[in-house]
Amino acid sequence: MKHHLRRTVSLALIVATLVAVGAPAVAQQGPRADRILFRAFDVDRAPRDLEADQMDLYLFSLKTAAAQRLRGNERFSLYEAPASTVSLLLNPAPAVAGDLNPFSIPEVRRAVQYLVDREFIAREIYRGMARPMLTHVSSHDYDYLTVFDIARGSGITYDPEYGRELIAQAMRDAGATMSGGVWSYNGQPIRVRFIARVEDERRDVGDLVRRELERAGFMVNVTYRPFAAAVMSVYSTDPQAFEWHVYTEGWGRSAPTRYDFSNVNQMTAPWLGNMPGWKEVGFWQYEQAELDELGQRLFRGEFTGRQERDLIYRRMTELGLDESVRIWIATATNSFPAQASLAGVTLDITAGPRSPWTLREAHVPGRSDLRVGHLWVWTERTTWNPVGGFGDVYSTDIWRYVADPAIWNHPFTGLPMPVRVDFDVQTAGPGRTIPVPSGAVIWNANTDRWESAAGRTATSRVVYDYSKFFQSKWHHGIELSMADVIYGIVQSYELAYDRDKTRIETALGVTSRPYLDTFKGYRILDANRIEVYVDFWHFEEAYIASYATPSSLGMPWEILAAMDDLVFNQRRGAYSDTAASRFNVPWISLVMERDALLVQRTLQTLRQSRFVPPNVFQVGDRNLMTADQAVARYDAALAWHRQYGHLVISNGPYFLAAYDPPAQFAELRAFRDPTYPFKAGDWLFGTPPQLQIVAPTVPDIAPGSDARISVTVSGSGTLDLRYVMVDPTDGSVVASGVATPGGGSGTNRTFTVTIPAATTNQLWPGLYRLHLAATSDAVARVVEYSADIDVLP
Repeated sequence: MKHHLRRTVSLALIVATLVAVGAPAVAQQGPRADRILFRAFDVDRAPRDLEADQMDLYLFSLKTAAAQRLRGNERFSLYEAPASTVSLLLNPAPAVAGDLNPFSIPEVRRAVQYLVDREFIAREIYRGMARPMLTHVSSHDYDYLTVFDIARGSGITYDPEYGRELIAQAMRDAGATMSGGVWSYNGQPIRVRFIARVEDERRDVGDLVRRELERAGFMVNVTYRPFAAAVMSVYSTDPQAFEWHVYTEGWGRSAPTRYDFSNVNQMTAPWLGNMPGWKEVGFWQYEQAELDELGQRLFRGEFTGRQERDLIYRRMTELGLDESVRIWIATATNSFPAQASLAGVTLDITAGPRSPWTLREAHVPGRSDLRVGHLWVWTERTTWNPVGGFGDVYSTDIWRYVADPAIWNHPFTGLPMPVRVDFDVQTAGPGRTIPVPSGAVIWNANTDRWESAAGRTATSRVVYDYSKFFQSKWHHGIELSMADVIYGIVQSYELAYDRDKTRIETALGVTSRPYLDTFKGYRILDANRIEVYVDFWHFEEAYIASYATPSSLGMPWEILAAMDDLVFNQRRGAYSDTAASRFNVPWISLVMERDALLVQRTLQTLRQSRFVPPNVFQVGDRNLMTADQAVARYDAALAWHRQYGHLVISNGPYFLAAYDPPAQFAELRAFRDPTYPFKAGDWLFGTPPQLQIVAPTVPDIAPGSDARISVTVSGSGTLDLRYVMVDPTDGSVVASGVATPGGGSGTNRTFTVTIPAATTNQLWPGLYRLHLAATSDAVARVVEYSADIDVLP
């Protein structure tokens, strides 16, 4: 989950889970531990450092061989989760006249699918600790059921000879020639720049893919780079500059999602700014109109029910495969080692211990501190700003304990749940609307003032209660208030609609505009509640609340205002990396001394002028901020900077007490303010419910007769089973559907897979492959089982 902070029918399940776990006897406000010390440990040395008692938990996945050596050692616990995915990113930009980029040809990109030996990578490189992937959907994810037959019936396998044939045909059609086993264009050999990451198994994956590309006739120049250098070359450059053609991507997964709308857009649709060109002004842009249209419909809830939603999702998945800008390789089972004495771990079904929950509750009995290792604490790409930063796991894995989310997905069900904001949803959708009442307003970025939104209509209305935020304080001692919510709303509209600001932060503005276009008005109800009107609908109402959240309240408004002034008025900093590069100014990171000083000096200037952002806090007849209150905030922020040397101020269970990039060190201290709403035990979920397909007895099939296969699924909640039967000779799907539920006892449920006589009568004798996939509403993951099935002569 990237940039998603997300009450529903399933809330009873969440409450039951929390009650069942129970809370410890600790009564003080805040987290269980008093301090967390983050340090960097090289992944190859991490097991030895753990054995030497240098850390309690390592938040970067061990390499598979090292994890296997630790498994079974009673001194340690090994927490495993499908927390990362691996893909190849292909550069689809066309070359200038006279040159040829082979990956600008869709047929070549599709052919690369057949050059990737996913089974070998999962089995040998990851030593069985990975599952092959064909689409952006991991086979662990709930939406895998939505695309189960697409993935299993794609026909894509490791077939390098076929892949080379496809490449050869496409290259000849493009005017290329082959001599000495190397493709040339206009007399020049075609060279491919391949950037491969080095921190994990992706180095070996890169070597494997490089060899296949060379066998296909390309001269490959591979460079092995760590995180910061690789990301800078790929995501911060114009694709048509061709600093890269192929890149081994890795993606961290932060929370389960029952009904995905973000990941499919990020990984396939250009409009969201995560496809080559990155929606940055002046760069060549990858375009795919149908993916953009479908992606925005899915993102904005423009469907009439689950069935239409799934059809959109399936079509986007098919188009993503057809475009093959990303070649999906594997979901890696990450192994996070810890001392066996570590208690209080929540095992999120996607992120494992790397969720927002574990370090709130984790502790070592008898100690007040917690020592957490990571591959890095800081890199050149680690940027602490809540507008255009926090793009790497090394910052976000710390930040998620400094800032409380408003709403987040449950670690087992994958459904959005309240964290510090309660909500009430009323929806007329789909197809009907609610009138926006008098008193509702919307920000006009052209006139820089609030305007009446009365007379508009909206699909849904959500009332958000921020009491758990507003009855507490920011880390610098100032109470949170509706002013912080309102400034966050205004800042978003200014970035998206103010012409001058979008010229500076183009990508941020362009990608947020389709989202903000769906908001029809805001109405402050009282000191704690705000009402939001939005054109968004979902069959799970919690997703409406998640989508329409007006502000997640990451930092106080005065910090945001100072950064806005620095970026848009002084032009001495930038929110995004691309804007920083374009204007040759710092990419603002509030933990860096230079950047914090720039913001600190701006705060001093604003304090001297007793600055209150004009019109922002005058919402109808409410004035949310006086000059005296603003000065008190500036004073508190300046005092924070004097004490801690940075300007990371938030509201979560810990505050950032120290951050030392050269030493690769950060210290978090517990926020023990008596107004903080949570205490140890409030967010301990423990381990997820189990789900399993019991190995069935698969009978032979007699052609012309119904074939029935009895399958037992073990698990809690409402269970579901899907099947796909594939002809392995060509990868085609010969039968697929939903298994019929039957009886059962306890947590076991029997299903019947039926292949009708009309289908079996068309089958040639021989072995076929039966794929089963089960899920439950108690846990948003999929388990698979595959078996051969023999069709008799």
